[in-house]
This record gives sequence, structure tokens and C-alpha cells, in this order.
Amino acid sequence: MKIRVYYEDTDCGNVVYYANYLKYMERGRTEYLRERSISLSDYHKQGYVFAVTDVTAKYRRPAQYNDILDMETKITEVTSISIIFETSIYKGKGELLFTGTVKIVCVDAKTGRAAMGPKDMFEPLRKEIE
Repeated sequence: MKIRVYYEDTDCGNVVYYANYLKYMERGRTEYLRERSISLSDYHKQGYVFAVTDVTAKYRRPAQYNDILDMETKITEVTSISIIFETSIYKGKGELLFTGTVKIVCVDAKTGRAAMGPKDMFEPLRKEIE
């Protein structure tokens, strides 16, 4: 997916503020799932929520105001309760700016404890990376 860097995304040095990459990663995960007809709000109604438990981020080069960025999101691991997403953000002709991973865990909304992920969501994602 493409992202345009808006002024609101930048810091006083006119580069993307580091925490905004986490927002970009969230957008990438959401669009990745949406492209596969997976709506987290549907699972919320079934009593599942998804919590971020781990994040890694590697800032390689800065993105600046008005840049057009290309973001790639993929899944690298699916267990019975968690999914790991990997995001890479590029500028121009493949200039790597950022890489990061996020681990989300399925949680039972009533108990607040980790739960087995819904099979109709987790199984197709697992097969995608096999």
C-alpha cells in the first residue's frame, strides 16, 4: 500500500516522527486482513480481541514531509493464539527506510486472557505462509 507523509506525521526536523511508524504498521495489518475479507470488528462481536504483545522497529533512513512511501506487510508466523506481522517501508525505487514486526495475541474479551484464535481466521493465514 502507498502512504503519503503529511505534515502532521513529521517532527520539528521535518521527518516522520518515530512513533508514527507504529500507526503505519497498524494500517498495513488492517489492510492485509481486509484484502482477505477478515474484519476484526466481526471477531470482536464474537468475543475475541487482539492485543499487541511485542514490537520491533528498525529505523534505517528518514522519510520526510510529502514523500510517497510503499509499504509491504506480510505474515511470518501463525500459532494457535498469535500472529506475527512483518512490515517494510520503502521510498522511491526500493530504498528501504524501515522494518518492523508486531506480534498480536488473541484474547478472550470476557476473561482478558490469551485464547485460541478463531480457526476460520487463523487457519487460512497459516496456510498462506506454509
